[in-house]
Amino acid sequence: MSTVSTDVARVLIAGSWRNATPQSTFHSTDPNHNSELPQAFPVSTWEDCEAALEAADKAAAELRRVPPAKIAEFLYLYADKIEAAKDALVEAAYTETGLARSPRLGDVELPRTSNQLRAAADSCRSGNWALPTIDTKAGIRSCYRPLGPVCVFGPNNFPFAFNSVAGGDFAAAIAAGNPVIGKANSSHPETTRLLAELAHEAVVETGLPEATVQLIYRTSHADGERLVSDPRVGATGYTGSRSAGLTLKSAADRAGKPIYLELSSVNPVVITPGALVERNETIVNDFVTSVLMGTGQFCTNPGMVLLVAGDETESFISDVKDRFASTQSGTLLSPAVARSLSKSVSILTDLGADLLTGGGEPESDRCAFANTLMRIDGAKFLSDPEGFQTEAFGNASVLVVAKDIAELCDVIDHLEGNLTGCIYSKEDASEETDVEKISFVLEPKVGRILNDKMPTGVAVSAAMNHGGPYPATGHPGFTAVGVPASLLRFGKLTSFDNIRPTRLPALLQDSAPTAETMRLIDGQWRTGDVG
Repeated sequence: MSTVSTDVARVLIAGSWRNATPQSTFHSTDPNHNSELPQAFPVSTWEDCEAALEAADKAAAELRRVPPAKIAEFLYLYADKIEAAKDALVEAAYTETGLARSPRLGDVELPRTSNQLRAAADSCRSGNWALPTIDTKAGIRSCYRPLGPVCVFGPNNFPFAFNSVAGGDFAAAIAAGNPVIGKANSSHPETTRLLAELAHEAVVETGLPEATVQLIYRTSHADGERLVSDPRVGATGYTGSRSAGLTLKSAADRAGKPIYLELSSVNPVVITPGALVERNETIVNDFVTSVLMGTGQFCTNPGMVLLVAGDETESFISDVKDRFASTQSGTLLSPAVARSLSKSVSILTDLGADLLTGGGEPESDRCAFANTLMRIDGAKFLSDPEGFQTEAFGNASVLVVAKDIAELCDVIDHLEGNLTGCIYSKEDASEETDVEKISFVLEPKVGRILNDKMPTGVAVSAAMNHGGPYPATGHPGFTAVGVPASLLRFGKLTSFDNIRPTRLPALLQDSAPTAETMRLIDGQWRTGDVG
């Protein structure tokens, strides 16, 4: 990998690292010292976007002829290269994000990234993601096929696992047979550049089309909208703020282009009275650990806790307040995150939330904000449910204290869509009637429901749903994590009606291409030959 220079970083377009056609440049920030880093990155004009789109369009046609095993080989090799470059990648990500080198970056997020690349490779090779379906009586067969060039916009909080040229959206798009145009997040462009270098090396070594992976760092807002709505784009994967995501969605929708968004979530945690009587200390520890982990900069951070009024609830609140006040606040990802968190806390307190601890202004010598805990009662929440669901992204949470279970359920019924919802209840069955009521109203509001477990962290599992109703995501039917389901976002369902056997895709021919390929044949999932 090349060394950092004070010259403007180059973009990766059509298989070459070349000078951008920038309208301006920008620098990322070292959040540990709140200081600008020396490397300059270009804000590309449309000329760069046009070149990337043209190259991606050609690469998409070439990839349609590449065997899945070859694409899988690229993903396996790329995962190996990421692990071999661990030290350099972790240091770059630490410098740009302030996230801990260990265990967060080096021991958790980087291995997760390489593992999900390999999981996508396995699915690509087997073809299980494509849902091959055969109806011999009707003479019709179907499967998912590559959709075309995919644009990926990565978030600020996961420099590896959700990176635009290495993360889950990238892995899913490539495994589905599509080239990727990655748009780096401005919080960690150098980390993204290093990853793109490794990806490009793997592209060359495996002989994939040169434009299988391309990288630009930033565009104007107008060019971003134009990019996601371009006729050559198959789909877009986006993780980031609600306002920017909805702007891109509006542009993509007008052009009829799919865009998969992860936007905003307060991830409600319901804690029953019986659970607090039974194990208050454990739940306090679970919550404080979860909400302050990574300085609260997780999309599954528990930003709202729902409780029922009573002595046990007051004890819980007092204990959490003390823990928040006595714990050193962590480093936030950037000055923009610190400003946004401060603004969100002000919005909530101006609406009437009681500030129990924290608040104030961000620190000046590093990107940081005091651990913040706020409280409102159920009636106050119900007077302005939209306002009180303002997401405070970072080390902050709101406690909503309802007068009884009925009001608590009413609060849940007024929640927007979320990625997760949790219920802590008494270990025996004495609260099951109340828990059934809570679960009934909570389940439609979330993509993943948990019991006796905080939401922070998303396992890379085939059963995982990292999605949910709006505004958690732009579509409730898809997941950004979990192979093979995450690949479906970047595929086109294609039916083959009365097609001659030799013209069928390999997955749909009578003899399965690999032993592990599962196909739905006349209503039964099985491997092996048709018949």
